[in-house]
Amino acid sequence: MINLKITVGIPAFNEEKNIAPMIQKLNQIADTIIVCNDGSTDDTGKIASKMGAVVINHPRNLGYGGAIRSLFLKARELESDILVTMDSDGQHRISDVIPVANPIINKQVDLVIGSRFLDEAQDNIPKYRKAGIKMITKLANASLDNNVTDSQSGFRAYSKKILLEITPSEKGMGVSNEILMKSSKQGFKIAEVPIVVSYEGETSTQNPISHGVSVTLSTLKFISIDHPLKFYGIPGAIFLFLGVFFTIWTLQLFSETREIVTNLALIGVGCLVFGVMLTMSAIMLFSVVSVIREK
Repeated sequence: MINLKITVGIPAFNEEKNIAPMIQKLNQIADTIIVCNDGSTDDTGKIASKMGAVVINHPRNLGYGGAIRSLFLKARELESDILVTMDSDGQHRISDVIPVANPIINKQVDLVIGSRFLDEAQDNIPKYRKAGIKMITKLANASLDNNVTDSQSGFRAYSKKILLEITPSEKGMGVSNEILMKSSKQGFKIAEVPIVVSYEGETSTQNPISHGVSVTLSTLKFISIDHPLKFYGIPGAIFLFLGVFFTIWTLQLFSETREIVTNLALIGVGCLVFGVMLTMSAIMLFSVVSVIREK
């Protein structure tokens, strides 16, 4: 059996209290540990370096997506066979690293998500967070070949193929869905395994509303690029239909009363204009994306 080089990547921002015990435990199971010190103002980077981790220092905070991108590039540079990413806030269990990586070790899939929703016994996820994650996951599933249960999990494993073929570009939390959609589009196999996450003390500092809005907008952007005819074309057709309907209604009333119902006329014209704009956007974006893909 060929030994695979397992690298664990940790995006970290001001996590000096958590980083040392994490690295100490990870040293027992990982070949390499990469810590992306994402503009921390504390000693996160210094501690990680002393503990033997490969440290990437961002001079300023670039966000979760920027940290994941740096981890991808460094893991690629180090010729890692598997990259496992996990959060630095103590929510993820070190004991779940190998189970998350196993489907790739066994050459079954290319990307593994550690899902918080496969273990029925785990019911400690805050309700507002669970609702938000499920909504965003449903949105992501619109562009995936196989549905997943937890598109926002940061506990993942990536094969060498993924590391070589995909370079994340999103700077925010939308990077999770970006990687999923790009992987699915390129035919990489995706699987999930159950993990347990601790929410004691509410360790997350991310505002749930800004998080949700950011991820939703990012996901919609990638869906619009991947499926422009559906994303713009279907709404465009609906608005065109409404425009024609209200225009005919307006003309019919005019023929009967010789008066123009201004409200109906404005709705009809507005729907027609908006429908034409959406339809043209669908056609132009589809043409541009097709040309880029051919090249």
